[in-house]
Amino acid sequence: MGPGIFVKAVLQGSFSLMVFGWTQILMDLQPLFSMLNGMGHLHGFSHTYVGGSLIAVAAALSGKYLSELGLKILGINEEDRPIVIVWWVCFLSAFIGSFSHVFLDSIMHADVTAFYPFTNAKPLFRVISVNALHKFCMYSGLAGAGLYYLVYWRVNKK
Repeated sequence: MGPGIFVKAVLQGSFSLMVFGWTQILMDLQPLFSMLNGMGHLHGFSHTYVGGSLIAVAAALSGKYLSELGLKILGINEEDRPIVIVWWVCFLSAFIGSFSHVFLDSIMHADVTAFYPFTNAKPLFRVISVNALHKFCMYSGLAGAGLYYLVYWRVNKK
């Protein structure tokens, strides 16, 4: 979620962190089922750019309504001033979510073949260490949170 928080800070209202997060959940359902039943490829088709594209479409279509409902339940989306997440924001957020997920996991996991069915090559595997990847995700989240609130403070100060 760290890179997603940073993207939210940069794009503000042009990016939905909730749709992005929902996409992350959908991306890891296939590995979860594989771990629970001990069958199948751990990072299979869902962790390819083709599979990620299909998941992004499903995440955008369902994430819009789930996010708006979640905002209402949290009391953020009020009836007199409803927050509506426009479709292009849903799709942008979902595709950033799925493609970044495939990209980052292709660095970390040996079984991710991100460019399948075109090739089984793994050009990004261990291009940086897993420790460095974790630090990147953590620091991008912290920087994103700081930047988001800095922009929020500057806008509301005026």
